[in-house]
Amino acid sequence: MKKEDEFGFERVFEVYDQKTGMQGVCVVHNTARGPGKGGIRMEPDVTTEEVMGLARAMTWKNAMADLPFGGAKSGIRADAKNLTPEKKEAIVRAFARKISEIVPKHYIAGPDMNMTEKEMAYISDELQTPLACTGKPSSMGGLPHELGSTGYGVALCTKTAIEFKGQSLNGKTVAIEGYGNVGTFAHKFFEEWGAKIVAVSDSKGTIYNKAGLKYDDLMKTKNEKKTVTAHKGDKLDAKALFELDVDILMPGARPNVITNDNVAKVKAKYIPQGANLPIPHDVEKILMKKGVVVLPDFVANAGGVISSYCETQGWNEKTMFEVVTDKITRNTKVMMERAQKDNDTRAAAMAIAKERVMEAMVMRGWYRK
Repeated sequence: MKKEDEFGFERVFEVYDQKTGMQGVCVVHNTARGPGKGGIRMEPDVTTEEVMGLARAMTWKNAMADLPFGGAKSGIRADAKNLTPEKKEAIVRAFARKISEIVPKHYIAGPDMNMTEKEMAYISDELQTPLACTGKPSSMGGLPHELGSTGYGVALCTKTAIEFKGQSLNGKTVAIEGYGNVGTFAHKFFEEWGAKIVAVSDSKGTIYNKAGLKYDDLMKTKNEKKTVTAHKGDKLDAKALFELDVDILMPGARPNVITNDNVAKVKAKYIPQGANLPIPHDVEKILMKKGVVVLPDFVANAGGVISSYCETQGWNEKTMFEVVTDKITRNTKVMMERAQKDNDTRAAAMAIAKERVMEAMVMRGWYRK
């Protein structure tokens, strides 16, 4: 296989299990800073090329989070919606066995699309080591993402960036796309720190209330009615959220939601990316040139992978939040400092991440400048 660049790829495993029909791929991009860390997604159309791209992105994400992890990712080709629980378990266990020779020395798994703490429990049990994966149930010593580390990190990254600019989060208006694990916890912490959430969307649409949407009230509506649009306020189209006149706009669900088609209508001054790849980089640059502070996904939503590191160390929830606080705050400040000249926060963060990986490669004797 052709080497992409001086950073990787190190390993690309395509695996198959005759008994269960499991087809999967595990890609380790770079382990200079530590074992490759990245989740396993289960999708019927997942490809090796897709997983390679995600593994590379995890190298930069883990380096920018300043973790002793490299980058890796896995995919299992299966339609989770059409699997019985027993069949899904069999497939997950088969995948774990097929990659056992590199776990956990070169690869540590975690949850991703259609993979939860339940599947992480299967992997840990199958390979008989708690270090095989993170995101395990708390009963197995895990720190599941349901604790809210990702949403907390997004809110904290935003607060840190605003304060770096000499402003305060208190009183800032916020619109949040997506009201799952990331969006709900971001709402909770934004509200605790004095911001006013005026709009939230889910798959059914957007609810807007200029007076503000309180976390406890909106969670009650979401749990009872299964959608935020049943809450008191103006019901808008899902896409309308991105054009609202707010200080902070948080894309927290889908990719490519701000594009050339709607970028001119975006009014927010800060855009923390809770979702992965919500804005193409060329569109980000349009926003940056307008003075918008874009907080890239691999910086803003790194709370989850920082929590994963804490799990490998056996730390508890309290310590985990302390570590997330320290790393998100410090790395956001470093990025903002580097980006002062041209406001290109993504380029600044990528440069920092690559420098950290290259330094580790040089120290190991893998690369000579």
